[in-house]
Amino acid sequence: MTTLDHPARDDAARGPVRIPFPVVDEVSRHCLQEEEPETVHIEVHLPGPLDPDRLREAFTEALHRHPRILMRQAPAHWYSRRYEWELTKEPEVEVVSFPPPGPDALRDARTRSLTQAPPLSLSPPIRLEVVADAGPEREGTVLFLTINHTALDGPACLRILATAAELYGGEDNAPTAPPVRATIPDLPLAGPETPSTWAPPARVAPGTPEPSPGNGLLVTELPVPRRPRSAPYTVNDQLMVTTALMLAHWNREHGARPRPLRITMPVDDRPRDTRMPIGNGTRLVDVAFLPEEVDQRRTPTAVLLRRTADRTRALKALSRPQLGHGASLLTAPVVPVSWRAALTRGLRRAAAPWTSTTLLSNIGRIPYSLDFGQEAGRAHAVWFSAPARMPRGLTVTTASTAGRLHLALRWSRALLGHGDGAHLRDLFEHYLHATEEDTP
Repeated sequence: MTTLDHPARDDAARGPVRIPFPVVDEVSRHCLQEEEPETVHIEVHLPGPLDPDRLREAFTEALHRHPRILMRQAPAHWYSRRYEWELTKEPEVEVVSFPPPGPDALRDARTRSLTQAPPLSLSPPIRLEVVADAGPEREGTVLFLTINHTALDGPACLRILATAAELYGGEDNAPTAPPVRATIPDLPLAGPETPSTWAPPARVAPGTPEPSPGNGLLVTELPVPRRPRSAPYTVNDQLMVTTALMLAHWNREHGARPRPLRITMPVDDRPRDTRMPIGNGTRLVDVAFLPEEVDQRRTPTAVLLRRTADRTRALKALSRPQLGHGASLLTAPVVPVSWRAALTRGLRRAAAPWTSTTLLSNIGRIPYSLDFGQEAGRAHAVWFSAPARMPRGLTVTTASTAGRLHLALRWSRALLGHGDGAHLRDLFEHYLHATEEDTP
C-alpha cells in the first residue's frame, strides 16, 4: 500500500506543522529582556459575572477556531537558519485562570500582565485572567489578557476574544462597519520640511525613576475628542498632535534641549472578521515634528492638525515592509539565526539614539460588541498597553468603546515614576481638549 492509503500515518511521519518566524517576530525574539518583558496587556470591563466553566470552554473553542494561535517556538540547533513556530492541536497549558477576588485583585492582575510574559516554549503564548467582583458595586468582571508580543499583537488577540464572547453568550459579535470618513481634499498645507531621519530625535526627558525594573502603567477614561464634520483631519490625527504637544511640554518643563520629535504609529490593514490573520500584522511608520511646530506660540494647533493629517495620510498610503527594508535584510536566512541575533542586538544598541521618541498606538473604535450575553453584558471599557522598553521608555495606547476614549500610558521605571505618569496624563487631557478648540 502507498502512503495515500494511510493519511494519518503520513501526517505522523511528517510531524507537526512548522512556520518560519516572520520578520517582526524574529527581531522581537532577538531582543527579549527579562527586566522589561515584551507583553501586550488588554483589559476588558464587563458589567456582570461570568461562569468559569462556560468561559473556559468558550475560550478554548475560540483558540481552535483560530488555530494559528496554538503555537510554540520549536527547538532549534545553533546552526539553524530560522526560528520556527510549531503548531499544536491543543493548548499545552491552562490558559484561563480565576485569581481570588479582593481589594487588590485588580491592581495585582494589572501588575502580572506587565511583568509575566507567557513563555514561547508552551502553546499558546497568551493568558486570560478573570477578576470577579471588580465593578463599583462589586458585581462586575474584568478580563486581563496578557500576550507575548513576539507571537502576536493586540488586535489579533481581540479577534480571538470576540469569537469567545460569541461562543459564550450566543450573541452576534461580528465587526461593525468602520465609520464613513468625509472625503479630504489632497491639498497639502504649505509648511516646513519634516526633519531628516538621520537626525537623532528627542528623547523623553527623565522624571523620577523607580528602583524596581520593569514597566509602570496608568489607565484613564476621557471623552472622545470632538471635531467638525468637515474637518480635514481624523481623531487619530488629534491624538497624534496631543501626544506631540504633551511630550514637548514635558521636555520643556524638564529642561531638555529642543529637538525634533518622532512618533511611531502602527498601521493595521487587516480585516476584522474571522479571516483576520493571527500574528503581528501591523507595520510601523514614523510621524515627525519640528521643535517650532510643537510650540503653540509659533504654530497654531489648527495648522499643526492639518500638517499632521497630510503626513499620516501619506505614510498610511506608503507601501513598505513592516519594519522597513533594513529589517528584511537583517533577517534574511543566509547565516545561522544565532549569528543574526547577536548582530541585531548590537545594531539595536548602536541605533538607540535614532529610535523614535515614543509610540502612539491608536486601536480606534473597538469593532466588536464583546457581548457575553444577558448576565455578563457588553464591554463598557477596553484598555490596551504596548511594551515601553528603553530607549523610548514611554508608550501611549488609545481605544474607544461606548463613546469613551480609553487611554493607557505605560512607561519604563528606569525613566519615569507613577507621579510622572499622572502628570503626563493631565498634560494629555489638556492638549486633547486644545485640539477641539482650534478649527482650521
